[in-house]
Amino acid sequence: MRQIDHFLVGDSPAPTRKHQVWNPSTGEVQAEVALGDAALLDRAVETAKQVQPGWAATNPQKRARVMFRFKELIEANMQSLAELLASEHGKVVDDAKGDVQRGLEVIEYACGIPQVMKGEYTQGAGPGIDVYSMRQPLGIGAGITPFNFPAMIPMWMFGMACAAGNAFILKPSERDPSVPVRLAELFVEAGAPEGLLQVVHGDKEMVDAIIDHPDIPAISFVGSSDIAHYIYHRGAENGKRVQAFGGAKNHGIVMPDADLDQVVNDLAGAAFGSAGERCMALPVVVPVGEDTADRLREKLIPAINALRIGVSTDPDAHYGPVVTPEHKARIEQWITTAEEEGAEIVVDGRGFTLQGHEDGFFVGPTLIDRVTPQMKSYQEEIFGPVLQIVRADDFEDAVRLPSEHQYGNGVAIFTRNGHAAREFAARVNVGMVGINVPIPVPVSYHSFGGWKRSGFGDIDQYGTEGLKFWTKNKKVTQRWPDGGGDGSNAFVIPTMG
Repeated sequence: MRQIDHFLVGDSPAPTRKHQVWNPSTGEVQAEVALGDAALLDRAVETAKQVQPGWAATNPQKRARVMFRFKELIEANMQSLAELLASEHGKVVDDAKGDVQRGLEVIEYACGIPQVMKGEYTQGAGPGIDVYSMRQPLGIGAGITPFNFPAMIPMWMFGMACAAGNAFILKPSERDPSVPVRLAELFVEAGAPEGLLQVVHGDKEMVDAIIDHPDIPAISFVGSSDIAHYIYHRGAENGKRVQAFGGAKNHGIVMPDADLDQVVNDLAGAAFGSAGERCMALPVVVPVGEDTADRLREKLIPAINALRIGVSTDPDAHYGPVVTPEHKARIEQWITTAEEEGAEIVVDGRGFTLQGHEDGFFVGPTLIDRVTPQMKSYQEEIFGPVLQIVRADDFEDAVRLPSEHQYGNGVAIFTRNGHAAREFAARVNVGMVGINVPIPVPVSYHSFGGWKRSGFGDIDQYGTEGLKFWTKNKKVTQRWPDGGGDGSNAFVIPTMG
């Protein structure tokens, strides 16, 4: 049995608890990961406290060179990283490459840290007085990341945090922990000091230890909304800076004038890619008008039936298994719940098995029509290869549905009408909007973040928002008097007079 350890300086203590890591394609346990506790976190923090001041004092150009070298190593190891990721998560290898690539884009942005760290300067704010600001690292940051993007989301966090001069402690999901450890190994190979980026594995015990540790001033989290709210609330009570991103129920509005063939192609990838295990997946399609709904449904059925489900190494598969047997059961239960609520199961993915891999955690693509906002299956996140159709009467109804939903991560509108698109983008109460773009994840030099129960805290991931989160802004007011002793150049606060 392969053993997955923490990534610390020196040998890790013998674990008292372990967690199984599945191979989702075969249904077999392939590894065990050690679970740490508060004492292990203390050790990681002490190491980080020793390393971080020297790293922060390193000029930003040298820190950028480490990020450049790390970028090169990620690119050189792309295939092996993707295969390792796919073996534990279940997403197909090409999808896993996309996972790594989207994280790499934030590392590329972090390579420009000398530019983005620059402060502001005002000469002559008062008589002989200048004012300037500087961004300084917080010290030690922590990231708690989910199973569905074990490469991308850690790099979103530690890339910005470390480039800005912080040390970082990463607690990845115990479901697929190998890639985060490999990323930390490559970071050291790139020239980062040992102990700057450490990986600790654990469950709620480790999460609580991170939240409560007095020497960790900032925490970034991505996961379910209930846990996001818990971490945000408890972290804020402890005086920490917290960004906590939760669940989603992203809608795709289809206007009557939309190109339905293009919409169907977009939905096939956005709803079923990565088996729907994405916070930016598109699991709800909202056709406007009954005619639009009927025409869309007619085109969706053959497209969904044509999807190929396979093991993670199948180059022809559109998507692979879900991550664990418990998650497979949860998704199928949500389909049953929708049926019991009165929705119409048009294409049923329950009970799907793959020949030769009957024990794998596969869920067939599912299409559910006649879903209403009152249904629990609509209100909650399913996080699987399930697409629900919610029929809207008109444009106003289409704006209202995502705006009133408890989640506000992403939304898309498909239309040829520029006025409708502009009006929708301005009015919809959702954090990220796509116009004929089904998965509107912003590029690395903007920022990522949802609203309502999709995001707690007021600063987003990566880009300049990420820099703000992982640094504190120091303001300096200075003057250089000429030494006159008669009081003629005494300091006077500028007034409106």
